[in-house]
Parts: sequence; structure tokens; C-alpha cells
Amino acid sequence: IEGVASVALAVDKGPYFGALQLRYFGPRPLVEDNSIRSKSTATLNGRVGYRINKSTRLELEGFNLTNRGDSAIDYVYASRLKGEAAAVTGVHFHPIEPRSFRVNLTMNFN
Repeated sequence: IEGVASVALAVDKGPYFGALQLRYFGPRPLVEDNSIRSKSTATLNGRVGYRINKSTRLELEGFNLTNRGDSAIDYVYASRLKGEAAAVTGVHFHPIEPRSFRVNLTMNFN
């Protein structure tokens, strides 16, 4: 991998809190001779929240906030689709999830 970075910013002000995290993975070889390489991957995730009281908090999380279409992981292997005469070697990938959000309500019982 030609570069890896993770940068985070967190804020905690009274009942309010939040964070942003940028993760980057540079291009990487997909075969031993480095003739086929992946593209770089970057994701920006974040969260904002409010502490309702000492035992309860409400939080909104956002994933892939820039909605990039990068790959989470890449592979090189031969595959053959129905109707193809022979297998074709190519890059196969699993994309990162599209922009999504999640709301959390957390209650602690002591």
C-alpha cells in the first residue's frame, strides 16, 4: 500500500459531542508483480450527539458522507460468465457502502 492515513477530529462541549474521521488507503498491488493495482480508497464518517441526561444520549452517525464509489476491497482472478467461451482475468471488487445514516438512542441502567 502506497500510503495509509486516518485523521480524526472530536468535539465534546457540555451536552453536545461529535466527531469526523477520514480514512485513506493508497493504491496497492493486486498481483505479485505489481502489474495490476487497485485505486485509492477514502471514506469520511461522522457523528453528532446530545447527552439528554447522565444515562441517556441521542446520536446521529453518518457513513461515507461524501458518497464516494470506492472499493472496500479488490481482487484479481479469472471468472467466466454464462455464454463466455473462456474465463477472463480481471479485477473484482466489493464497493464501500453508499452514504447512510443511523440514529442511536443509548440508555444506561446502573
